[in-house]
Amino acid sequence: MGTSRCFRLAFLLGSVLMVLLIIIYWDDVGALNLYPHDPHPHPTSPSSSPSRPSSSSALSHPLGGGLLSATMEVQGTPKSPRTTEPDRPGEGRRGTPKPPGEEHPLTQGTDSSELEERWRGKEREEERMREEEGKREEERVRQVEEEEKREEEGRRQEDRRRRISDMCSGNGTLQFPGKFRTFDQIPNRELDHLIVDDRHQIIYCYVPKVACTNWKRVMVVLSEGLLAPDGRPYRDPQALPPDLIHNSSLHLTFSKFWRRYGRLSRHLMRVKLQSYTKFLFVRDPFVRLISAFRNKFQQPNEDFYRQFGSVMLRRYGNGNGTSRVPESAAEAFKAGIHPSFSEFVRYLLDPQTEQEQPFNEHWRQVYRLCHPCQIQYDFIGTLENLEDDSDQLLRILGLEDQIKFPPSNRNRTAASWERDWFTEVPAELRRKLYSLYQPDFELFGYPKPESLLHH
Repeated sequence: MGTSRCFRLAFLLGSVLMVLLIIIYWDDVGALNLYPHDPHPHPTSPSSSPSRPSSSSALSHPLGGGLLSATMEVQGTPKSPRTTEPDRPGEGRRGTPKPPGEEHPLTQGTDSSELEERWRGKEREEERMREEEGKREEERVRQVEEEEKREEEGRRQEDRRRRISDMCSGNGTLQFPGKFRTFDQIPNRELDHLIVDDRHQIIYCYVPKVACTNWKRVMVVLSEGLLAPDGRPYRDPQALPPDLIHNSSLHLTFSKFWRRYGRLSRHLMRVKLQSYTKFLFVRDPFVRLISAFRNKFQQPNEDFYRQFGSVMLRRYGNGNGTSRVPESAAEAFKAGIHPSFSEFVRYLLDPQTEQEQPFNEHWRQVYRLCHPCQIQYDFIGTLENLEDDSDQLLRILGLEDQIKFPPSNRNRTAASWERDWFTEVPAELRRKLYSLYQPDFELFGYPKPESLLHH
């Protein structure tokens, strides 16, 4: 019996010793068994801690795990916490989900840049869309303004044509020479201001001192009536030689039809008047007279001095002809002698002037040059609105892309100068002069200059 007790006591002590050794080395042995190839043993989170071994696993343990577990539970020996190692870059603890917002700094930076770039791209797209919408709105406004301008231009032309029609009708109160004659009754010599362009089906009645030089340039270019030094027709109106602009041989006028077509000339004129676009430009009659005087008598002009200036001086200047009148413009200007504007007005009002010869075209009334009561003009432009009216006319003719109207003369006589120029003209002569040009005032809608006529 002594030997048997000793054996059991030794077995019990050996078992206790084995349990203690297993407890001490349990974590290392478990780690090696669970992760034999992983140099970094995977830690376990509290949620994934191994539960108590089942009876089958305990019985299969080579060291008698079932007995060991039972013994540990009986003795209440605590298990050693498993040692954990740092996570790999970009990972949280193995088996543990990453809390929201806790991402790797590089990943955070990349995501933020992408979001910012997307936001900026969206802002740029919205800005582009706003700009495009703004441009479309500007274009809509421009189109509306353009349409309103076209309508206003159309109404203005309609008013001008209606005014002439009313003035020329039998109900019109204003009477003037030639008002009721027919087109066929107009003498051929009085049709020399009607320039015809058969290529573009245009008829232009030119009025001197009303932008006629530039419109003649345009007509020469359109008709290809003059060749440039390279042998081709001129394309730029401003390139035409100034000394050839008023050469009558460059322009086909109604007055030349008789020589070209003989007895058919009047019939062809009527046909063209019915189908061609007819236009003229007009100007305030008094301002036109001032412009003509400045151009022809305030600077040496031999032709106008000999034909008209010297006549004015002999009739009304230098003691009514008692003093010698210089023979040439050069001699007269050298001596400081030239007609005054008052003498020019007296010359126009003198019945003897028209008895000797008709008014020169530079001061002849427009109704006598262009015959608005016999010719129904499609377009009436004014010098006061020259640029806009010229652009409108070229657009109506379909020529706005083919030719540009030349810039106007900056030295143009201003309407505000009338009072200064008429200061030395007696009020009685002013009123007579208005009567002489009243048809032009009323036909083309220019207001009566009351302040000049009564002061």
